Amino acid sequence: MNENPQDTLQEQSFYELVGGEETFRRLVRRFYQGVAEDPLLRPMYPDEDLGPAEERFALFLIQYWGGPATYSEHRGHPRLRMRHAPFHVDKAAHDAWLRHMREAVDELGLAPELEAQLWRYLTYAAASMINIGD
Repeated sequence: MNENPQDTLQEQSFYELVGGEETFRRLVRRFYQGVAEDPLLRPMYPDEDLGPAEERFALFLIQYWGGPATYSEHRGHPRLRMRHAPFHVDKAAHDAWLRHMREAVDELGLAPELEAQLWRYLTYAAASMINIGD
């Protein structure tokens, strides 16, 4: 069987194109390293250990971008706005979140078009979590 390489490329999910689970785990690990030291964001995580939050976020991103549906199997529908409603997310929190995420994305070294696609989603998601005005 003679497959066209273009067909295979088109069939790959974003998850596969960026390197799969390991890429998303690296992204989230680096992001939470920043959060751990952030005086604005760290208090939003009541647990001393950020590991469980890191795991949930990694599983969510893995599923969202085309990987295994482990997140939904364990936590149900993501309902992101509902899950973040108890936290006061203002423009300052949004900006801090994006600052740490930008550093994490930059360290991945993705191809520019893949990085741009990921960043568009992350900036959209961050903006949609704002739940209080300035």
